[in-house]
Amino acid sequence: MSHQYYVYMLASRSRNLYTGVTNNLQSRVAQHREGRIPGFTAKYRINRLVHYEIFGDIRLAIAREKEIKAWRREKRVWLIEKENPFWKDLAAEWFPRGQSRNQETSTPEKPEDKIQDKAKDKADPSPPFPPKKASEGLDSG
Repeated sequence: MSHQYYVYMLASRSRNLYTGVTNNLQSRVAQHREGRIPGFTAKYRINRLVHYEIFGDIRLAIAREKEIKAWRREKRVWLIEKENPFWKDLAAEWFPRGQSRNQETSTPEKPEDKIQDKAKDKADPSPPFPPKKASEGLDSG
């Protein structure tokens, strides 16, 4: 039986960001939405899932979480907007409005359904930051 681990990014309405790792993404997002995880995410209402990645090895997931947490904000924003340009809540369908707080539903597109081949993305796919302007580095004489 293979295990799956998730590195995820949550955002508040004002786009404060949080990065975490879990082995049950749907349950963890529910915990954040219900404020059951005290601290930063509860204080700033950071509970909208805007990005996640799937791993088969917890060590790789933890390493990726640490890598993302070490990035500057603009690089994390780039990662989100690469696949989610409008910062859509990717878990919105899991928790329909009006549903009781402790009920979790399944959706046709659960995280397991979005398995991506992370091996091909091993090289850092991000652009250099800050992006160089065309005029930078050119001598004007």
